[in-house]
Amino acid sequence: MNIEKNRVVSLTYTLTLSNGDIADATTDQDPFTFIHGIGQTLEAFDRNLEGLKAGDAFNFTLTAEEGYGVSDPGAVVQVPASVFQGADVPEGILKVGNIIPMQDQMGNPLQGKIMDFNTELVTMDFNHPLADQSLQFTGAIVSVRDASAEELDHGHVHGPGGHHH
Repeated sequence: MNIEKNRVVSLTYTLTLSNGDIADATTDQDPFTFIHGIGQTLEAFDRNLEGLKAGDAFNFTLTAEEGYGVSDPGAVVQVPASVFQGADVPEGILKVGNIIPMQDQMGNPLQGKIMDFNTELVTMDFNHPLADQSLQFTGAIVSVRDASAEELDHGHVHGPGGHHH
C-alpha cells in the first residue's frame, strides 16, 4: 500500500540540521506514526513521502523555507520584565537561552527564547527554534494502512504508535 492522503504512516527517521546537529530520531521500537496529508507534518515532508510503501527508504532535504521558515527580525521583541514577576512565576526563570511558554494577545501558545534581560525589559525571540535550518530526513517506511473513520474524525492515530483514549 502506497502513502497517500488519509493513510496512517509509521516510519523511522533521523533529522539532521544544516549545522550538522541531529535534532531528532526515531527507532523501529518507537516509530513516528501520523495520518498523511492532513496537516500533522510539514507539507513538504508529506510531499516527499507520497507514493512510498512499507520497506522503502528515503533521504531528502527541506529548505528552511519548506521547513520552519527564515527568521523574522520582527519576532524578536522586548517584553516588560514585570511579566516575569509574581507568585506563579518560577524563581530564576530569567536566564539567557531559556525557552519560556507564552501566549500572544489572542491566547495562542508561543515559545519564546530569552536573548537578554535587565530589570526593566526581557528580549525574547519567538522565531521557531529550527528557523533558518535546512532539514535532512533519512529513514524508512515501517508500515502504511488506511486510517479508520474514527481516526480521521478525531484527526489523530489510535492504537499502537498513536493516541490511546
